[in-house]
Amino acid sequence: MSHHHKHSHHHSHGDLKGRNLLISIFLNIVITVSQIIGGIISGSLALLSDALHNFTDVLSLIISYIANKLSKKSASTNKTFGYKRAEIIAAFVNAASLIIVAILLIIEAIKRFQNPEEIESNLVIWLSFIAILANGFSVLLLKKDANSNMNMKSAYLHLLTDMMASVAVLAGGLIMKYYEVYWIDSVLTLVIAIYLIYMGWDLLKESTRVLMLFTPEEIEIKKIVAEVNAIDGIKNMHHVHIWQLNEDELHLEAHIDFEKDILLSEFDVKLLEIEKLLFEKYHINHSNIQPEFRKEDTKDIIVQD
Repeated sequence: MSHHHKHSHHHSHGDLKGRNLLISIFLNIVITVSQIIGGIISGSLALLSDALHNFTDVLSLIISYIANKLSKKSASTNKTFGYKRAEIIAAFVNAASLIIVAILLIIEAIKRFQNPEEIESNLVIWLSFIAILANGFSVLLLKKDANSNMNMKSAYLHLLTDMMASVAVLAGGLIMKYYEVYWIDSVLTLVIAIYLIYMGWDLLKESTRVLMLFTPEEIEIKKIVAEVNAIDGIKNMHHVHIWQLNEDELHLEAHIDFEKDILLSEFDVKLLEIEKLLFEKYHINHSNIQPEFRKEDTKDIIVQD
């Protein structure tokens, strides 16, 4: 059996990611405390909902920070993969929390819409404007890493949706100040909540697929098997498993029947050819191949273990 590792990713700037997360955590703690106090004083549900969302931002950023640190820990004999999945778990938790918060906001918005209350709009305007600036800065800090890391993407989405929510709250504050239309506060809260569900759902599905060891959607197993079977000397590729460990590692394990009882050195040559195909065409950088010759086992592509 051969176990091959080919790393395709560059060294991540973990310390920089950690620093950016800490800055964002501090900013969001300040925003959350300010908005809770301001929401209570002004009577604005939209401001309080934004504060609640900011509080989930703080929690999600702390989770992301811890996961980022854990993911760098070395593997050991009882943790052979180390903590490489910590960031995927963080992404799942953060996405789920976005959706839960959104559902709570929808319930409160409906209640408030039925009984709109007068709101101190000046406080709403100033606090939402400050939140836009702070969250906007945090979004810029995390944007680059969000493109390549699911954990950072979950933190980035929390901050981006909160910045958008603050923009909505600011618009609502201006409408209430100049037109005294107080039911707009509940409508904006509802819009914010729906937007949270929209942003969180894809990330929740993506992180769930990774945690459940599902084959990545872009991978066609039957196509891979057909291409490997076409290599000279190979009779059959079967018992295939393909899964994503994290953003950087895509794993494959399989059994391969050979037409002849070849030497181990000959197998190594074929193995290099298989590994090259898997990596260059499908970006599979960890392959575990079990060679066989006339072994009596199930030859199905997918076998229930």
